[in-house]
Amino acid sequence: MIRYAEATIESFPIAGSFTISRGSKTSADVVVCTIREGGNAGRGECVPYRRYGETIESVMAEINAILPMVVEGMDRSVLQSLMKPGAARNAVDCALWDLEAKKRGLTVMEGMGLSIARPLVTAYTISLGSAEEMAAQTAKWAHRKLLKVKVGTEDDESRIRAVRAAAPDSAIVIDANEGWTADNLTHHLNVAAECGIGLIEQPLPAGQDDLLARIPHPVPICADESAHEAEGLELLRDRYDAINIKLDKAGGLTEALKMKNRARELGYEVMIGCMVGTSLAMAPAVLLAQDADFVDLDGPLLLARDRTPGLVYDASFVLPPAPALWG
Repeated sequence: MIRYAEATIESFPIAGSFTISRGSKTSADVVVCTIREGGNAGRGECVPYRRYGETIESVMAEINAILPMVVEGMDRSVLQSLMKPGAARNAVDCALWDLEAKKRGLTVMEGMGLSIARPLVTAYTISLGSAEEMAAQTAKWAHRKLLKVKVGTEDDESRIRAVRAAAPDSAIVIDANEGWTADNLTHHLNVAAECGIGLIEQPLPAGQDDLLARIPHPVPICADESAHEAEGLELLRDRYDAINIKLDKAGGLTEALKMKNRARELGYEVMIGCMVGTSLAMAPAVLLAQDADFVDLDGPLLLARDRTPGLVYDASFVLPPAPALWG
């Protein structure tokens, strides 16, 4: 049966702006891979990772280079060896998962061996700003069960305390995005512990995180930029207590499943995270996150508009995707 495949660029405005320690953005620019075979179409969405030098143009070039082989019938196992981990492989991998499910008349959930997919509590992200700005943001969302707070400056004590005061009943995860240093790390960890923070993501730059093996962890520490794929996770065990798995970082659901299984074998807690994208990018991650310890899949909630159909968000929960969206 003849296959057709294409990659397209789409842009979705962010509600306001989204700010982390590395900068701000006002739109989510995404690449969608669509693979058609017979009357079926599989789709996958990715968000280029600027932290790793990815751009819309570079991701489009990577996908377009592999599409002739996709059209010839390449499957996911071959894809893993031909493309490196990253956003481009994620879009193609997820499109192949979606197509396979539709061809078989089964859902991806069934293909993953899940008997049921349940609603999940997802974090809602508070962007980096002044302590006063972040407290005001947080107060609007203090009814949510879980908040993820972007920090990563030389002095985040006031931000951490302001956010905790504004949301006394919420569980809070802090994401420093590699923004802390050896000089302020222990101080910030102790402040976080005092404020009852549940997890801290990537406090130090990847490759400069050996200090984490030599100091107490009063709050569990999660690897994000330091962890990309299943191979090598054992080398981080003395530094981190948890692993943040993102489809764009791992290069798709296939590798992300391997990462999760390996992380569990090694005794890590697992977070399933995301870039700022639409419901199409979140859908496979919702299935991946069914047994996760922390879920951070709020990308569509940060947008001024999402694609239709999209995921259903109900209070603090995100519901499993309908097959019309993905899977």
